[in-house]
Parts: sequence; C-alpha cells; structure tokens
Amino acid sequence: MRISRTTLAAATAATLAALLAPAQAQAAAPDRAGETVTMTVEEAIAALPVRDEDRTGYKRTNFKHWVDADRDGCNTRQEVLLEEALVQPEQGAGCSISGGEWYSEYDATFTDNARSLDIDHRVPLAEAWDSGASAWTAAGREAYANDLGDERSLVAVSARTNRSKADQDPSTWMPPHEGDRCQYVAYWVVVKTRWQLAVDPAEQEALYENFNGCDTEPIQVSLAR
Repeated sequence: MRISRTTLAAATAATLAALLAPAQAQAAAPDRAGETVTMTVEEAIAALPVRDEDRTGYKRTNFKHWVDADRDGCNTRQEVLLEEALVQPEQGAGCSISGGEWYSEYDATFTDNARSLDIDHRVPLAEAWDSGASAWTAAGREAYANDLGDERSLVAVSARTNRSKADQDPSTWMPPHEGDRCQYVAYWVVVKTRWQLAVDPAEQEALYENFNGCDTEPIQVSLAR
C-alpha cells in the first residue's frame, strides 16, 4: 500500500548542521536510509551534488517497474491511481480499474478515464540514471521505479503532458500549468534528495530560477538511500 504524504515541518539550525553534510558523503552512506531530513527547498538544492550527466548504457528496462511489491494484487501504477482518485474507481479482477475521477496537476485537467493517464516518475528514469542510478544495483533501480514510500515520487498526469515532458529536467521542461510550477520544483528536489541524486549545472540554475518567489516552507524527506 502507498504511504501517506510526509508532513512539512520547520528545521532547527542544529538539525540542518547535521543534515547538510557533504552530498558525496551522504551518497556513500547507505545506512542513512530511513533517516528524515528537513530543510528549505533552496537549502536542499544547495545540498545536492553538482556534476555533468552521463547517459552511457541507459535502457528503460534497467528499471523494472509497475511491480506488485506488497503482493496485494495491485501493481504500482494501479496503487497510484487508487491513491490519487478524487472519486474512487471500482476494482475488478486483477485490480482492474473502471470509473473514478482524477486531476492532472501538470495541466490542471480532470478525467474520468484512467487509460488517459500516465504515471509519471517525477524525476524520469533516464534522468535518475544520468545523475547516479547507473551505479545502483538492479534492486535499487527497481525500488526507485516503484517508489510508493513518498507520494511525491510518482504522480498520475495526463498522457499528453507526461509524453511532452519525456526525460527532460526543469532546465528544458516545466508543467504547462503555471500554478503547479512551485510544487513541481519542490517535489523534484524532494525526489533528488530522497534518492541522493546529483544535478547538472543547468538543472541547478533552473531549479533556483523556477523556485524564485515561491513559498519557502520547509520540506521533510525520508531518505531512501
């Protein structure tokens, strides 16, 4: 089952001093998994390692996704659809879904057709590969691709916006609905922080620029790595 969205909370100076350790050291410390960090979005951007991306060897099949990790009969796609439904759909055999209603935040549209929705990896699989996941185990990449541990990782959106986004980062693509852009940047940073992924220089600049003027309420993130 999908874990509920984490509550945003304020960070103390002492907590930040401990949490904002060098990003490379964080990435090399797998025992940080499960630790909760709290900071502003700007602080989280600054804490991410910055390096050029490398897509060598990437294949989408490197990330096994839409699995039924908890063996409850519903795969990851179906879990997200059930969690995000504004009007709950009917579940049939094999967790088939009919009826229901959803809101696509990227383009501020509503739909009652689950087939018109894609489940977007907030940080695309190719982008994750480029920024650190290429060094992970197959199990680690599967966990990333099916991350139900934080509702900000995966989101049901219209297929047309998901496909226009493809594998782009915020330096080349932002949601067409301007009212979603502050949240989009914040949640992108949450995922990068949660999985200890790097950003490239253009991406970092775009994150700062697109978050300029947004609410600076702290974010809370449970580390997956």
